[in-house]
Amino acid sequence: MSRFENKGLILGIMAGTAGISLMVIWYRKIRKPGAAVRTPALLNASNRLSSVGLQNEAPNEQGAVMVLYGRQLQILEKLNDLLVSVDELKREVKFLKEAIPKLEELVRKELQGKGDVQRVSPLHRAAKRRKAETASGAAETTSSEEAESEGGYLTAYTDTEGDSEEEKGCKKSPDAITKSEDEELFNFLQQVDNLHKGSENDKKEGFRLLLEKDDKYEHCADFLWRLARAYGDLFEMSTDANEKRKYVADGKIKAEKAVQLDDRSAESHQWFAIMCGYMSQFESVQNKIRNGYLFKEHLDKAIELKPQDPLLYYLNGRWCYSVAQLSWIEKKVAAALFGTPPTSTVEEALQNFLKAEEMHPGYSKCNYVYLAKCYKDLGQKNNALKYCDSALSILSVTNEDKEAQKDLEALLLTLRL
Repeated sequence: MSRFENKGLILGIMAGTAGISLMVIWYRKIRKPGAAVRTPALLNASNRLSSVGLQNEAPNEQGAVMVLYGRQLQILEKLNDLLVSVDELKREVKFLKEAIPKLEELVRKELQGKGDVQRVSPLHRAAKRRKAETASGAAETTSSEEAESEGGYLTAYTDTEGDSEEEKGCKKSPDAITKSEDEELFNFLQQVDNLHKGSENDKKEGFRLLLEKDDKYEHCADFLWRLARAYGDLFEMSTDANEKRKYVADGKIKAEKAVQLDDRSAESHQWFAIMCGYMSQFESVQNKIRNGYLFKEHLDKAIELKPQDPLLYYLNGRWCYSVAQLSWIEKKVAAALFGTPPTSTVEEALQNFLKAEEMHPGYSKCNYVYLAKCYKDLGQKNNALKYCDSALSILSVTNEDKEAQKDLEALLLTLRL
């Protein structure tokens, strides 16, 4: 090959290399942020090009070209690494700018979370026992005023076989807080219990106070089931369907969390069951049956933990009576979803209503109405009329009492025909 041809070949190779360099510079300008030049692929392609173009060159000329070409590629590789590093640095700076303003809030929440952790100390247990002894006379009475107005729901002062509900305290981690904070919670729970037994305005005030403390005591089972109970109060008082559904949905969440925190709390199981029962009013047949299973499961657990509470037997009677009245299609849906549908009879419902009346005579207007319904269904007209008269003797105070009065009037019409 002539010297002129060698020079032409060398110039062609240099022009090709310059073209590749210009192509890389153009790619850098139009590439998306965060993207990197793929130098390994570029190097491989260039290496293949040089091996083809220089295979017939003289050793000295080929070496000079390769040195120049290699230096250009090294520069390109370092530039690419630099661009990647700059992009990574930009992302880290952006992340720090976003994270720093939130750091103070995160630290404050972390410290607050640790400060809320409680443990019931022996001194506080003794103080609570002394307070409980001063109110023992009122706790021993079993008048109908101790029951919740809506359907006779008992208040938090219902006794248990073991320690009182207040003495059980909250399910917390072992870290202790100060005695004053512990007593503050005890006094607060007593305050909302008293408001729960009062008028509708008192119940609304109790609900407001509970919402204010929700963040502080969100890990306390005794607080949460009371908040669920307050949602139940507002559910009973409201006449707007959308409001009622929201109250019961929020209340169900609180009661479920209370059960998760303390599986041995009868009240937590009780109020979760009640919320499931309320929720079935707004559900499809499928979800209604599912909530019915949850209702029964947690109601049985509450009866196991607190067998002396007439409210639980009244609720169990309501479940038995509802199941006994299930339509054919509802039973088929239950069988398809759960294998076997729930089963019960009017006789089982009657036994539960009688148990509630035995434990607490004159327990509630609703209990008398359902006793009358059961006896009517069983063909015992005289007993049905007897309990209708008992129901008439109780004034209608709450919305549930008023609904029971409507059922009673319709029942009397059929019994006196």
